[in-house]
Amino acid sequence: MLILSPTHWLPAFALGLLLEICLGEPKRFHPLVGFGWLASWLERRFNLAHLSQIASQSNEHNILRGALAWLLLTGSSLAAFTLLKHLTGWWADALALWFALGARSLFEHVRAIARPLSAGDLNTARLAVSRIVSRNCTDLDDTGIAKAGLESTLENGADAIFASLFFFALFGGYGALLHRLANTLDAMWGYKTARLFHFGRIAARADDVLNFIPARLTALSYALLGHSRSAFSCWQSQAPLWDSPNAGPVMASGAGALHVSLGGKATYHGEIHTRPQLGCGPLPSAHDLQRGIVLVQKTLALWIILLSGGALWIL
Repeated sequence: MLILSPTHWLPAFALGLLLEICLGEPKRFHPLVGFGWLASWLERRFNLAHLSQIASQSNEHNILRGALAWLLLTGSSLAAFTLLKHLTGWWADALALWFALGARSLFEHVRAIARPLSAGDLNTARLAVSRIVSRNCTDLDDTGIAKAGLESTLENGADAIFASLFFFALFGGYGALLHRLANTLDAMWGYKTARLFHFGRIAARADDVLNFIPARLTALSYALLGHSRSAFSCWQSQAPLWDSPNAGPVMASGAGALHVSLGGKATYHGEIHTRPQLGCGPLPSAHDLQRGIVLVQKTLALWIILLSGGALWIL
């Protein structure tokens, strides 16, 4: 609301949510597909580790090249949005919110895991979960599939829904768009591989900074809407042990709120990682995937009520 006036913010917020609820992500010509193609093209031309196949010779230079590529992509996108906003006014903010939100898509993907998993069709469930996680899913059993799906549900609730709402509340379409683009670049460049370790460092750090407050607000929301005592306890004791400063609080709180145990071994890029336990209670099942969706939906309803109420109060 700092950039978009409250009188324009509320209709843009309502329209963006309506488009998300009714249409979800565009099935064809999604802007993120084009943005992702451009990001891949730019990485191949800027990344010294790719060009020379040697990641250790120009580390600082490669970090700067990654930062420049990040600024070029986000800056040019925000400039294009400025032109659209000049032409359409607050309608552009509504479109940006629709572009940034991924609630309906997330729920559809998780249900596509839960249905075959409930029916015992592990091959279909593995294929479905591989579409939303970066780990190797070929050897996952039913518990591993449920774990991967539930962890992604909780983390993507923060990344694909609540962080976008947070920045839209502060900066309108500019905030929602910046967050979505930064999160996408982190998902593409933010890996600790030989090729991307230095080039993608700024993309990873930018996403960490942008998500720091929204992640903790999401963790707080999960805790308040679930088993609160377990959620706060797991958040306090387990989140500091997790690699990601933002995924740790979100998933620890969410797992505690649902009273299930997550974490453990997972294979990423051919390497086995033993991750700390998250949450408490039994291992998850297909039923817990639906419970995870319900927790995210309840959190979304809470945020909509609070943000709408805040806008009306300012008016």
